[in-house]
Amino acid sequence: MQKTSLTALATILALAACEPKSNTQATTEKPAVTYTAEEVQAESQRLNEWLDAKYEEQIAQSPIQLTFLGKDVDQDKIDDFSKEQEVRQLAWQKSKDAEMKASFEYDKLSTEAKTSYDIAAYQFELAEAASQFTSNDYVFEQMNAVHGFFPQLLIAFHKVEDGEDMDNYLSRINESSRGMEQLIARSKENAASGVRPPYFSFELVIAEAKKIISGAPFDESGEDNAVWADAKSKIAKLLKDEKIDQAKANQLTADIQTALLEKWKPAYDALIAWQEEDKVNASSTAAGVGSLPAGVDYYNERLANQTTTKLTADEIHEIGLKEVNRLRSEMETIKVEFGFDGTLQEFFTFLRDEKSDERLYYPNTDEGRQGYIDDATAAIDKIKAVLPDYFGILPKADLEVRRVEAFREQPGAAQHYFPGTPDGSRPGIYYAHLSDMEAMPKRELEVIAYHEGLPGHHMQLSIAQELTDIPKFRTQARFTAYIEGWALYTEALAKEMPGTYEDSLSEFGRLGSEMWRAIRLVLDTGLHSKGWTEEQAIAYFQENSAITTDQARSEVRRYMVLPGQATSYKIGMLKIQELRADAEKELGDKFDIRGFHDTVLGGGAVPLTILERRIDDWVATVKAK
Repeated sequence: MQKTSLTALATILALAACEPKSNTQATTEKPAVTYTAEEVQAESQRLNEWLDAKYEEQIAQSPIQLTFLGKDVDQDKIDDFSKEQEVRQLAWQKSKDAEMKASFEYDKLSTEAKTSYDIAAYQFELAEAASQFTSNDYVFEQMNAVHGFFPQLLIAFHKVEDGEDMDNYLSRINESSRGMEQLIARSKENAASGVRPPYFSFELVIAEAKKIISGAPFDESGEDNAVWADAKSKIAKLLKDEKIDQAKANQLTADIQTALLEKWKPAYDALIAWQEEDKVNASSTAAGVGSLPAGVDYYNERLANQTTTKLTADEIHEIGLKEVNRLRSEMETIKVEFGFDGTLQEFFTFLRDEKSDERLYYPNTDEGRQGYIDDATAAIDKIKAVLPDYFGILPKADLEVRRVEAFREQPGAAQHYFPGTPDGSRPGIYYAHLSDMEAMPKRELEVIAYHEGLPGHHMQLSIAQELTDIPKFRTQARFTAYIEGWALYTEALAKEMPGTYEDSLSEFGRLGSEMWRAIRLVLDTGLHSKGWTEEQAIAYFQENSAITTDQARSEVRRYMVLPGQATSYKIGMLKIQELRADAEKELGDKFDIRGFHDTVLGGGAVPLTILERRIDDWVATVKAK
């Protein structure tokens, strides 16, 4: 769900959601009316067509979103990141919500159409709740901030098939100056109200910004900058394919070099200067958002948004503690299977420190990096072969494993996934940070491949985008507890599939991945609600996992700048597992794993309350048969 234009990309990268309220029309007392099947179908179709039209209006406000969707519209622009545009977007959403409630009769809708209605109403509730805390957002941080996405937009997502596309590429370089100016203004406004990110974020943002403007043409003594190399490569290909002539190629090359020097670099220089200026005002000790103005209320809104539940920080913290204890017990068993005689803490140290053990780590070389990509691809291919045994609906889009681009690569940072286009013209991409192979232990390769690729994010997001029997806005809905909960659920689901987690280390890696998510419940709430320090959180992480110090620090710093987001994974997983267990108990021999998964995936991403409703309806239908 897009909160504002400023966080539209963070939504795509980090994904978001909350708890739907009851529909007011559905709960208003009025005489019972019986509608014919034809009337229900007609009203439902009318709603779907209206929602599709509104969706087109909404995405038209975001040129970057249009690029993600593969639409050849406004490809010479980037989004408006101003506060004024944020206000306009909220007003548009409010008007849309009012129009929907005045124009459609809820009780006259089909079950699926009611779900669409509820989600649309809920998205406005999310936007309205989040609008109270726009000044609490960190505009620049090391995880999802837009400044780090501009190069990636050009390199990985901006489609270039002819000279006009390259003209648009040039325009977007120039547009970045305006976008950066707007973002810096927002950051200064937030800082004036006492909201700024932790001290470490400043240094990380500065370092990334400097990398983005390093190399030629900014520094003639260095290698080509990533954007400059990409632009020259795309121009050369157009010339080779005879899509442009030499004169056009020369003009594009000269104009892009000028834009990089006169627009792109000054924009990033301004960001660096602002970060250098403001970092002296940041506390030398990092603290959670609960310590900031309106921080407690903001964190509560973020928890509701990210988990799609009404769970409190204390309740989430306790769930985390219980899950950590359960997983430690299971880890003890695997430790014994591996043949390690020491304590679990000593086993963590062994796994963390034996960097030269080829059973544990890839070589920190280009060959080791390629080995990781090859093995991750092989693990995904293994799952692909058995998907029809567990799913009726299968994704059409392809999937690639790639190394993160050098300008945004961070040692020990989390792997991540970018969806392809709905038409399959661009594949889904599982990105891995491979600059430091000592932060990429072999035991975690399988579980991460399943989470980011198949049957995790790629499966769910591709299927959602390819659905044709629901309104388009639902195919692009982003509810973090559902999306990340599904990906974490599939880590365990993969264990039910043949040929997975065959050695004890890979199984320990699976448990370690789930442990990370349990720890996140403890740390996110600890940092933002209970006053935990950065060092206290890092120590807790290492006490309960084999994570390296660099990984632990990177993870904790991620939680600190994305409050609430880290809680969504385990809460979502636990709900999906609970729904499956209940369905298996209710249906007995009638339970069909493919039917269950198709019901979970067949409506796109939804809040957990609506997911529960969908599964209950499916169970009732199966029982009736």
